[in-house]
Amino acid sequence: MKLRYHFLLLMAAALGSCQKYVDIKTQGQLVPGDIGNYRLLLNNTSAYETGPQIGDISSDDVQLVDGSTQQLALVNDSYRYWRNSYTWQPDLFPLGANQTDNNWNAMYNTITYSNVIVNEVPSSTGGSEADKAALVAEAKVHRADTYLMLMNTYAKPYNAATAATDLGVPMVLVQTTVQPLNRPSVQAVYDQIINDLKQAVPGLPNTQLFNTLPSKASAYAELARCYLYMNNYGAANAYADSALALRSTLIDLGTITAINSNSYPIRRSDPEVLLSKVANGGISAFTPYALRLSDELLGILGTRDQRYALFTTDASTISINYTAAGGRFFFKDRAIGESRNIGPSVPEMMLIKAEYYARNNDVANAMLWVNNLRRKRFKAADYVALTAASATDALKIVIDERRREFFCRMLRWWDMRRLKNEAQFQRTYTRSFGGVAYTLTPNSDRYVFSIPAYQIQLNPEIQQNP
Repeated sequence: MKLRYHFLLLMAAALGSCQKYVDIKTQGQLVPGDIGNYRLLLNNTSAYETGPQIGDISSDDVQLVDGSTQQLALVNDSYRYWRNSYTWQPDLFPLGANQTDNNWNAMYNTITYSNVIVNEVPSSTGGSEADKAALVAEAKVHRADTYLMLMNTYAKPYNAATAATDLGVPMVLVQTTVQPLNRPSVQAVYDQIINDLKQAVPGLPNTQLFNTLPSKASAYAELARCYLYMNNYGAANAYADSALALRSTLIDLGTITAINSNSYPIRRSDPEVLLSKVANGGISAFTPYALRLSDELLGILGTRDQRYALFTTDASTISINYTAAGGRFFFKDRAIGESRNIGPSVPEMMLIKAEYYARNNDVANAMLWVNNLRRKRFKAADYVALTAASATDALKIVIDERRREFFCRMLRWWDMRRLKNEAQFQRTYTRSFGGVAYTLTPNSDRYVFSIPAYQIQLNPEIQQNP
């Protein structure tokens, strides 16, 4: 059955933009069907950047203290999704609460905009075939990235044994507003992600002037990330190599004394960012949405690490209503005045390589890549190289380093999902909210967020997660 779907609040806006362009073109400013129109659409980078933030709230990066001012504020119904995410509820956005999932909406908006480019550019006028291929390639990278984020939010973690039958997310590849939204398999969606990225590579430049525009380095990095979450460590390592061959610069945090927009580069020009993507909701460190860091994470991070010194702050900085004893909060995005990057990066590629080596019993190379990163994360006087006694030890060190490097930037939740069935990392998480204890077991369905009830009401063919 084909139904009109409204899970994209901006679907009409995307298509309406095309009409708006036509109206303007009749005034002589733009030409109908010209390739330049699509370049303008892609240059509106905010339409392609937004990803999920609910995983950060559910992850063990974050910890609320019962009875804290922050927690009391979150009892307000306006923050229902926040406390539902934090306590791993089966329904984050109940239908009767008149709330919608802006994570889902924003990501499918990106897919809509991308589909406009992919489907319309080949028949546009005014550009060469190479020009058209470049625009389509950029759009395919954005589309692939978005599906990868959707899959690691609303579908089960990839399992080769069940991927052909596990439910993926609705796959929309054309920009029509009338089409079936049945969920294809996890395997089918991952195949589409990989095909988009591989098809994109030939049409992309090696690098772009701004990190908001996809490049070959972006596509290789997305492939490395995709294969990591498919547990294909050999392919992930190979594509990480390809990305690092094009960009491998690290920022030396040891030389920075305080982080602000003058001392630290913004996303679009950050040399570590391979493709700029941001968490839904904007800057995190404002009450009550500020992300209070868990005691466990702070213990792993340590106070001598510059990521602690520069990217976290005490509670009193967040709000005068919070006391200094209220813990440490993620602060990087607020300090530099823009949303945090959740897109692929140079450090991510380095740690993908480190994990590959650890999983292939090459302890020396695993630690080499970990320490190459850590040298740029400490003041020279504080840096101490890490060592591992075995491949098992090396793998734990790699995963811990991922926690230090990517806290509050989406990937910890993804890692919790993919590692939950490995004996070395398997655990049951517990947390308290309002005096009630909540648990997340390794086999819990709550590792997969529910699809918004509002979208299912409009499109009954979308099957809900358990």
